[in-house]
Amino acid sequence: MFSKRKDVIVMDKHLTRLETLPEDIRLKNNKGDKNMRLFFTADNHFYHFNMIRFESRPFKNVDDMTTQMIDKWNKKVSKDDSVYILGDFAFGNANDISKLLDKLNGNKFMIRGNHDHALKDKELQKKFGWIKDYYMLKHNGLKIVLFHYPISVWDCKHHGSIHLYGHVHSNKGDHHPLDKTQNNSYNVGVDVNCFEPVSLEEILEKIDYQR
Repeated sequence: MFSKRKDVIVMDKHLTRLETLPEDIRLKNNKGDKNMRLFFTADNHFYHFNMIRFESRPFKNVDDMTTQMIDKWNKKVSKDDSVYILGDFAFGNANDISKLLDKLNGNKFMIRGNHDHALKDKELQKKFGWIKDYYMLKHNGLKIVLFHYPISVWDCKHHGSIHLYGHVHSNKGDHHPLDKTQNNSYNVGVDVNCFEPVSLEEILEKIDYQR
């Protein structure tokens, strides 16, 4: 049964049960710094050579892709910002991914994707503020539903919440077709966002947000 409190609903690893979190959720790193910003990204696929070919990414090789995407990330995100990664962050082993995370600015929070197998590693898990399958973020009165996959009807959609997702990459061809996008939803994947995280302000402008 659901609690009658105004709680946040979170699905577990296998999406077979629901649990609640207190409504008053504060960012782990929020110490009142008004300069802190929120960023979102997905489908980075660091160290995934075939992704260059699959998505016609403009990089020479994996090293070039890694170097350029790190540079783009750090030019945009400061060390005090929060970055929500909505799945499929990197291929490779946990040690390499851990070293990669150390090179990237920001406090990182992870939504699992279908390729994030290395997250089973306990030491790697410590690199994130949290790791979840689904999350509703509350920020300045705005509810933001975070999930790796696009959802047609998400929680509080009719009350002005927005939905951010990845998985579909550039949404070209037959591999990840998304036939219809919904108002107040946005694909934060790097393949449609210049291979860099996108800020909440940019997203609201891009979707022409309507409460």
